[in-house]
Amino acid sequence: MSPTRQTVRDIDGFPVRGLASTYRDRTRLDRHTHPWAQLVYAASGTMRVVTQAATWLVPPTRAIWVPGGVPHEIEMRGAVAMRTLYLAPAEGEPRLAGCRAIEVAPLLRELILHIVKLGMLEAGDPAHARLEGLLVDLLAVGETAPLELPLPADPRARAFADRLLDEPGAEASLAEMARGCGASLRTLQRLFLAQTGLSLEAWRGKARMQHSLVSLSAGASVTAAALDAGYQSPSAFIAAFRRAFGVTPARWRAS
Repeated sequence: MSPTRQTVRDIDGFPVRGLASTYRDRTRLDRHTHPWAQLVYAASGTMRVVTQAATWLVPPTRAIWVPGGVPHEIEMRGAVAMRTLYLAPAEGEPRLAGCRAIEVAPLLRELILHIVKLGMLEAGDPAHARLEGLLVDLLAVGETAPLELPLPADPRARAFADRLLDEPGAEASLAEMARGCGASLRTLQRLFLAQTGLSLEAWRGKARMQHSLVSLSAGASVTAAALDAGYQSPSAFIAAFRRAFGVTPARWRAS
């Protein structure tokens, strides 16, 4: 048995549990925590996963790994078929030590769906042990998707970040949107750069890119996704999307 597999502890006699749930648009699972690590995956639909430090949008081809003990909340964007796994973290695997977005390759997707169908993997069952080991190995080596958006800790900056996330396509300037947030635009710019590593303008751009993934995942055209995310022209959107994700919107949707 590999060292990775030896580090996985059982959860009450079951090393991995699977859960299938269907949620309506805008359903929110309020902030919570649990002792198990969680792989948050949507077979269809898009979810927003939020921790204290960052937020991710999760389209169907990606998943979010949330280690045990990390408070998080989940909001559904559109009808969502959630297929999630709970398991103890692999202590010897550094890539599973923190939250991250994971590209769900076809093999990993089928394995997730298979374990969810089984309901749980039983300790002591050789076949289940092989499935468990393969799951952990695939999660550890899975590509990290560039979907993370760091969140500022300052309450004023966090309130402004939430507003930008709620209105990613707003045509208002940052100065206009900053009114009523309890801090000047200059202060917000300083806080965002210090606490997220991104300028306020770059942060807004990433928020718009995340939003465009929701539109594309829902079947919107490239032009509609561009306008919905606040871009004035499809060409500017396509260029920004390629810089963010390395492919065009059409290629991303087909992947």
